[in-house]
Order: sequence, then C-alpha cells, then structure tokens
Amino acid sequence: MTQGAAGGSRVAPGGCDRPLTGAYDTALLDLDGVVYAGPAAIEHAVESLAVARAAGMRLAYVTNNASRPPRVVAAHLSELGVPAEPEDVINSAQAAARLVSERVPAGSKVLVVGGAGLEEALVERGLVPVRSLDDDPAAVVQGYDPTIGWADLAEASYAVGRGLPWVASNTDMSIPTARGIAPGNGTLVAAVRAATGAEPEVAGKPLPPMHRETVIRTGARRPLVVGDRLDTDIEGAFNGGVDSLLVFTGVTTPAMLLSAPVEHRPTYLAEDLRGLLEAQPEVVALGGGVFGCGGWSASVVDGALRLEGAGERWDGLRALCGAAWSALDATGAAADGRKALAELAL
Repeated sequence: MTQGAAGGSRVAPGGCDRPLTGAYDTALLDLDGVVYAGPAAIEHAVESLAVARAAGMRLAYVTNNASRPPRVVAAHLSELGVPAEPEDVINSAQAAARLVSERVPAGSKVLVVGGAGLEEALVERGLVPVRSLDDDPAAVVQGYDPTIGWADLAEASYAVGRGLPWVASNTDMSIPTARGIAPGNGTLVAAVRAATGAEPEVAGKPLPPMHRETVIRTGARRPLVVGDRLDTDIEGAFNGGVDSLLVFTGVTTPAMLLSAPVEHRPTYLAEDLRGLLEAQPEVVALGGGVFGCGGWSASVVDGALRLEGAGERWDGLRALCGAAWSALDATGAAADGRKALAELAL
C-alpha cells in the first residue's frame, strides 16, 4: 500500500490493497467540484460520503471558497443529505484571518473585500471587520464573493497602495458552478495586483497556512486530501507531505493530469467520490518505459502515448499516467495523449 509518499517524487499513481476508508482516518474534502457544484450535489457524492462515514472515516470539508461562514456551508451540506456541523468545515477565510491576527494587534480593524465568511473568521480571531478605508483599518483581507464589484476592488487598491498588509484567502483563478466554470478569487486579486503592483500574502491551498489551519482544527493523524484541482488540492497535499485522491468531477481533466509536474501528481485517482470506498489498483513498471494497470499497458512511442490491452478505463488512465510522468521526468516534454485518451473515451 502506498501511503505518505505525496511529498516525494511520484512516477505513477499509487496502489492500496483495501478501501481508502480503512487506510486513512480523515478525508479532507474539497467542496466545489467534489461534493457539490453550485446548489446541487455531484452525482454519487451523498451516498459515497454516507458509506465512508459509516465505515468510521471522519469527514472534514476544506475549501478555498471564503464567501460563506462554516455554519452556512454545514447547513447547505446537511440540506443535500451530507450531515455536517460547523466545526467540520475549514475554509480559507479562517486561514487568512489567522495570518492577519499574527500581523496586527488584537482588536484591530481590518478592511474586508469579500463575504460574510471573511467577516466571521476575523471576529473569531478578535479582529474588527470594516468596509471602508475611512475606518482606519490596519490590514486588508480579500476573498471570493460573487457580489464584489469595482468599488470594492478600488477600496482594496487604495488601502494596499498606502502600504497596509494585504492577505488573500486564495488565488484560484476559476470556480465550478452549476452553469460551468466561472472566475474565481484569483481574478479579483489580480485586479488589485495590477492596480497597485503589490503582492498579497496568500493563505489558502496549496500554501502551508491552509494545511496548518486544517491540521489544527481536525487533529487528523492519517489524512487523505480529496480534490478536483491539481494546483490547489493536490499541490497542497504535496506541500503538506500527505496523500491525495483526485476526482474528475470538477476542474481537472485526464489530459491535464497526464502532463502534471511532480507537485501536481495525486497518490490516487478515481472518477468520483466512490473512489473513497474502493481499493486502488497498483500501477506496475514493466521495464523499458512501459507501465501496466489492470488489463492495460502504456508507453510513449515517438512522443505519443500508446495504450494496449483492455479493461476498466480508469485503470487505463492509471497506466497512461505512469508512462507519461516517467517520460516527462526523463525528457522534460509532455507526451501527446489525445489518441490514447480517445480510446478510453476520456
């Protein structure tokens, strides 16, 4: 069983000879694109999480979306059929508020460019949220909220331009919604950066402040990060030295995974959250750059991935990852996987 290898060099997805619910004590689950998309649950998510919970796995929900307080997120999850308490939810607003509290005196005013989630996180840390530079804030904190407009970004720019410490909850460039992929907090942060030339201190995934906040609040000993994004969820697990499960219900596509650098390579992969309930097949290096999984074998020939055999298509993708990552590490060039992925209907 592969475990605890996320911080090292990974040349193929790992294997686990028992369901992941039995190998890890806590699932650190991303929300957008993993459990839900907008107001609706993702297919198989509710049932899979119920089985995981019944098997004894603790479920914690870790999100870079700072717009809503944990109590609101927990209520939404419960409405979807995923029972959750506010303490089960850890968001980037909490990590950002902790960073701010370590840089300004207790009781300081902080300019908020974001939603109620940021305001409540600041209050929890003994800080006073304000909405105007005229209130003489000691710092600026910025997080995603769909109602943010030009006036909010301008206020942040004025404050940052005066040299106030600037903390961003996260810099995700996109966010999954019920209608598709929409601009995320990273686009809003980019507007303030462009106006001021300054760089914020970032709290959310994949950076260490978010991992620290999650460990503090969950007390997890054998955590498994579960997410849909390579550059936040999987890289965050890599940075924290813990294992990860990538699901394909959000942002990441199989083609993106095949060209992933080391820090973006998950320990495991699955179509959706049913992967938590399953053992993970081993990917075997067969020699000569050939990797096998299930009934499939994969290699790189003349710069393109070649797939042979038959079987479950996600096993085929696992074999392709082994061949693609090995070749990428050796040559620095990503192999063309379009034909091989088409054979798997991925």
